[in-house]
Amino acid sequence: MNYNDPMAIAEHDPSRDERLARILESISSGDGQVDLEGVCRDNPDLADELRQLVAIGQIIDICGSLSQKTLTGVVAPATIGEPLPRTFGDYELVAELGRGGMGVVYKAWDKKLERFVALKMVLRGRFASEADLARFRSEATAAAGLTHPNIVPVFQVGEQDGQAYFCMKHVEGKTLSQLVAEGPLPERKAATYLLKITQAVEHAHQHGILHRDLKPANVLIDESDEPLVTDFGLAKRAQGGASLTGTGAILGTPSYMAPEQADSSAGKPSSPACDVYSLGAILYEMLTGRAPFLAATPMETLLLVLSEEPVRPRLLNPQIDTDLELVCRKCLEKRPEHRYAGADALAKDLTAFLQGEPVSARSSSLVYFVSRLFRETHHAPVLENWGLLWMWHSLQLFLLCAVTSALYAAGVESHWPYLGLWSVGLVLWGTIFWQLRRRGGPVTFVERQVAHAWAAGVVASIGVFIVEVILNLPALLLSPILAIAAGMVFLVKAGTLSGWFYIAAAASFLVAVPMSIIGPPWSPVLFGLVSAAGFFVPGLKYYRQRLRARREA
Repeated sequence: MNYNDPMAIAEHDPSRDERLARILESISSGDGQVDLEGVCRDNPDLADELRQLVAIGQIIDICGSLSQKTLTGVVAPATIGEPLPRTFGDYELVAELGRGGMGVVYKAWDKKLERFVALKMVLRGRFASEADLARFRSEATAAAGLTHPNIVPVFQVGEQDGQAYFCMKHVEGKTLSQLVAEGPLPERKAATYLLKITQAVEHAHQHGILHRDLKPANVLIDESDEPLVTDFGLAKRAQGGASLTGTGAILGTPSYMAPEQADSSAGKPSSPACDVYSLGAILYEMLTGRAPFLAATPMETLLLVLSEEPVRPRLLNPQIDTDLELVCRKCLEKRPEHRYAGADALAKDLTAFLQGEPVSARSSSLVYFVSRLFRETHHAPVLENWGLLWMWHSLQLFLLCAVTSALYAAGVESHWPYLGLWSVGLVLWGTIFWQLRRRGGPVTFVERQVAHAWAAGVVASIGVFIVEVILNLPALLLSPILAIAAGMVFLVKAGTLSGWFYIAAAASFLVAVPMSIIGPPWSPVLFGLVSAAGFFVPGLKYYRQRLRARREA
């Protein structure tokens, strides 16, 4: 699917995500053996995605251990599928309002209080596992403990004929997703909605509750045009309490989940920053009419969430105010520390925008600009795999330059010793370096990109000596070009990994000037010092960072 093709996006069936979520939910809460092929036969349109998830270990993460789980199917028990209307204790079930991975919601008439309510039940009814019931009770407890005008209130929690349920306020209206399906919302309406949603989420955070599945479908718009947050099915305590999901499980809806939620291998606990990201995704969709990331399959969407940046909202809707776009983009930062510190900080910026005041996401100060320029990207964690190797590389590079200067000082004027030294030295060390890195664990796609940039620098360096031979120039006359080539490699790393490399790139470009003035034998040593520092300083930083992470683990 072409991510930038509106027609392709329009043809995407969002119900596929929901059905896949229900299947994964069913797997994660069962007991026994998973019949993957049986699941694929029952869901042929999802078979490829399910097999892909298994192939990369995602379902293993969700299930914890396939050998100890079972898939009983997503078929509701007979008590759930009985014709409507029908009596259920003190309630008359009138119509089904919707269902998700764990529960089904009915519009019901409360016979005692004579009012319509929303009744949610466990999807598997009397056949629900302990995990199902624990998750269901968690949702009921989380929602019942919250009292806020923009959170759907829970009236009662109980059990009838072995069927767990809880009773909520029935909201007449439509979901935010249904509203956005009609087209992007005016920016002030979008900001007003999100402010109230954010205040509700902040209320939950203050009570130690993380929602973890915020999306337009989980926001109801009532007849008074007020947004109400609902569906705390994936909620968890921010501090303390046993987790009701497996470690590393992928929870949420792919288009709206934070990268740290989508990356099960990271093993990072959920935090308020996850909900802040989802709030940004909701704002993005309200302003543009589409989610930040949407691909043909849930698996492809997860990959986009992890590796790509969303299209700028103003490119999709030029009418969006610049400040509101900045607020949205700050919420959607890949790294949690670059987002708003919490929902309260986001609420302050939304209030400032609605009052026509400057938002904190916009700053014209030099300090703010520099801090953004030199900060790490979301790919920076891979640097921990390279820290020690880069320190060794800095030593190798300096020794190579020192030997080159020593040869020239000894009166060696032939090109061939220099060409042989740099060709053999760089290629041999590059081979050793790469083999050592591969022994340290799987090599990521980003690391391969960095390795290609480094290889380009090696080829350029060797090419300098070849050009000297072809043009019959004095040995080491073109050595300043080595600094230019190194600067270009550092520039690629700065955009991919960390802004620190902008400093290394600038130093490499600048050192070419004194190298041209002083010439050999000192120019190679000068280049060696600057380049070695460009590798050693970040290498030491990330090597220490890795050691610290190991000690904390």
